[in-house]
Amino acid sequence: MEFNEKLQELRKQKGLTQEELAELLFVSRTAISKWESGRGYPNIDSLKAISKFFGVTIDELLSGDELLTIAEEDTKQKKKHFCDLVFGLLDCSIAMFFFLPFFGQKADAMIQEVSLLSLTEIAPYLRTAYFVVVIGMIVSGILTLALQNCCHAFWVKNKSKISLVLNAVGALLFIISSQPYAAVFLFAFLLIKVLMLMKWQ
Repeated sequence: MEFNEKLQELRKQKGLTQEELAELLFVSRTAISKWESGRGYPNIDSLKAISKFFGVTIDELLSGDELLTIAEEDTKQKKKHFCDLVFGLLDCSIAMFFFLPFFGQKADAMIQEVSLLSLTEIAPYLRTAYFVVVIGMIVSGILTLALQNCCHAFWVKNKSKISLVLNAVGALLFIISSQPYAAVFLFAFLLIKVLMLMKWQ
């Protein structure tokens, strides 16, 4: 008997609906439905909770192949969460551009190092572009950290791409507009992200 059939049988023996079981295990009803229809497996923590709740061992719930599948899926999920954490923190840390002197501007005959908020001696459209890129990256970082468990297909598929595109656009913008410190900083972040994706995707 497969895991999905065992779970369904155990739930019915207890006289529980999928919704009631979901509440007791602190998961969504959709998750229970997915597990019972054989479209997925619970993670290790949920598996332990199921085992404890029904008073059965994990070996009784799963075959060897199923256990291996869950372990692999759990490892993949942890890597994704770690990747999201790094991407989110890197993007949020761009907020330092507002306060630290990463930008150069002409003051009399000298180049003065200033923060983005103090950067006034440049064309308004360029200053606006800087703000748009920096704020875009910060928002992307906050969303990546806040929505780590979001399963919406668009977000899961595109969150890394959005971060990479904003990062690349920012680095290119700062290179073209001769802001080397900010450009090097963003280029380093871009390199870290690309290396992480190459290693773990």
